[in-house]
Amino acid sequence: MEQLLTFINEIPIKRNFIENLPFNIKLKSRAKSLRKAGNYSEVVFWQQVHKEKFHKIDFDRQRIIGNFIVDFYIKSLGIIIEIDGESHNSKEDYDNKREDYFKSLGLKLFKTTNFRILQDLENVMKELESFIIDNYS
Repeated sequence: MEQLLTFINEIPIKRNFIENLPFNIKLKSRAKSLRKAGNYSEVVFWQQVHKEKFHKIDFDRQRIIGNFIVDFYIKSLGIIIEIDGESHNSKEDYDNKREDYFKSLGLKLFKTTNFRILQDLENVMKELESFIIDNYS
C-alpha cells in the first residue's frame, strides 16, 4: 500500500523510501565538516528547505550514500539534490559514474548549479516541485 507523504499544489505525493542504502562510515567526519563549512549556495538552498519548510518534506544535508557524499537527500522520496559548482567542470566522467551508481540504487537525481541557486532560486524551487510531482504523484 502506498503511503501519502504530502501535497504539492494540491497534488498528492507518494512516499518512496529506499531501504538499506550503503553507507561508508569512514566518510562521517568529512560529511560533518562539509555541513559545518557549507558553501554559500548550499546554505541559501538549505534556508528554503530545512525544518520541513518545503511542503513539509524532510531534507538531509551532506548525506553519505555508498562512498559518496551528496549535497542534499530526501529519504522519504529517494531523491538526491546536487548543486554543482565550478569543481564539477572537469569531472564529467566521475559525475556520470557517480550518477549511474545512484540510479542503480533506485535513487533519482535533481541537479542544479550554484549560479541558478543564487540568481534564480524561485524557479529552481518550482522546478524541484515539478520534478517531485512528475516522479511521485
